[in-house]
Amino acid sequence: MDAEHLIERLTRVGADAEYTLDLAGLDLPHARESVARMLERSRFRAPRDIAVLLDPPPEGGGETLFQPIGRQLLDARRAGLLERLEPLSREAGLGYRIATVGNPEASDDDTPTA
Repeated sequence: MDAEHLIERLTRVGADAEYTLDLAGLDLPHARESVARMLERSRFRAPRDIAVLLDPPPEGGGETLFQPIGRQLLDARRAGLLERLEPLSREAGLGYRIATVGNPEASDDDTPTA
């Protein structure tokens, strides 16, 4: 992959996601639960691209949800629930862009029954 193509790919990450999971303002336990619910629901829905948005670091530095949520998403990828996991571009904000494996036979308007 040439450098120009890589730069183009990285700068568009997050710009064209189908859905957004906004975790801004949540503490770690609530953010993890939101991600877990999204991952569970995605097993029954059509594959989709999702931008997972996080709060920026606090003024003067400090911890963010970037690393713990990233680990949770990486575990989901290893478990076969995600096809792709990438950090968002700087322009898109702090977070990740993911592509769920989902259920290829489901339509976009299918909702899980539970």
